Amino acid sequence: MLHRRRFLTTASSGLALGAVALLLGRGALAQPSYTVPLAQLQEMVAPRFPRSVPVQGLFDLTLQVPLLRLLPEVNRLGATMAVDAAGPALRRSHAGLFDVEFALRYEASDRTLRAHQIRLGRLDFPTLQPAVSELLNVYAPVLAEQSLREVTLHQLRPQDTAMFDGLGLQPGPITVTAKGLTVAFVGKPP
Repeated sequence: MLHRRRFLTTASSGLALGAVALLLGRGALAQPSYTVPLAQLQEMVAPRFPRSVPVQGLFDLTLQVPLLRLLPEVNRLGATMAVDAAGPALRRSHAGLFDVEFALRYEASDRTLRAHQIRLGRLDFPTLQPAVSELLNVYAPVLAEQSLREVTLHQLRPQDTAMFDGLGLQPGPITVTAKGLTVAFVGKPP
């Protein structure tokens, strides 16, 4: 009876060790990653707004804090923000909406995820005269690029990357998922 119990204990331990080894082996094949939830991105971008963008000395656009949204189907983020137009060329302040989409890139110098490849979705000012709206829409892509280019959405802390650095890995592709951004870690170039 004692030999049978030892055999079962030894067999169970062997199976458990085998299962752990199998899981570790599978984990080694999986690409390590770091996930940033949408709420954390929203918190990081909020202090960078409001932002003012001058338009040819005619008026200024003031962009409010964007409301971010995940667009996993196109691997991009979207942002909708309230915008005010005011200045010498306008008789009064006009409220509108500014809608953009953008991709993300990793900046190694300060370990940040930044907006780039910005595309204007919509710039709408219901109370502006049609001629002024047309002028704004001519400049809109440039305004989108000026106002959001290289906006930092997240900064990885040294402790976020320390383990990966030790393994010879660095941040690589950024994927937009339904849960947030996933930063894959890839081998550092030799």
